[in-house]
Amino acid sequence: MGGTLLLRGGSVRFGMMVRVRSYEFRETWEVAAPVDAVRDVLIDLERYPEWWPQVVAVASLGPDDARVLCRSTLPYTLDLVLRAVSREAPLLEVEVGGDLTGAVRWHLSPTATGTRLDFAQDVTVQGRLLGWASYVGRPLLAWNHDRMMAGCLIGLRRQLALPVGA
Repeated sequence: MGGTLLLRGGSVRFGMMVRVRSYEFRETWEVAAPVDAVRDVLIDLERYPEWWPQVVAVASLGPDDARVLCRSTLPYTLDLVLRAVSREAPLLEVEVGGDLTGAVRWHLSPTATGTRLDFAQDVTVQGRLLGWASYVGRPLLAWNHDRMMAGCLIGLRRQLALPVGA
């Protein structure tokens, strides 16, 4: 797994004196399952806590929206609201709101042995605490994200290995 963190400069919001930071994360994985099976698992947000250990809770807010609580290694839970933009392969995409704002995209491509997943997350940290943490602890937050994505890959592979309907 070798994720890439692309750094973008932050800006200062003078009214709050909080340094706002943007992050661009990239991952490329391959799993031994067909594109449709991968798509079905990735668009079923309400089942994420069953296979992705760092997703601690998901609540449906409607047909296209969900509230997702994520906690990786660091002692902080991200509170996110996701809105579906695209649920059809090859591109799965959600808009992100809450503690982070931006977008998450999965591009799914068939391979000889399964599916290639190209992950892209472009987000900006929101709020005073996270903004400050992003400013002073950027490498630590990137490491924390890497731990979360490692949990995703392990869980996704396990979930895809289960018999259909299990």
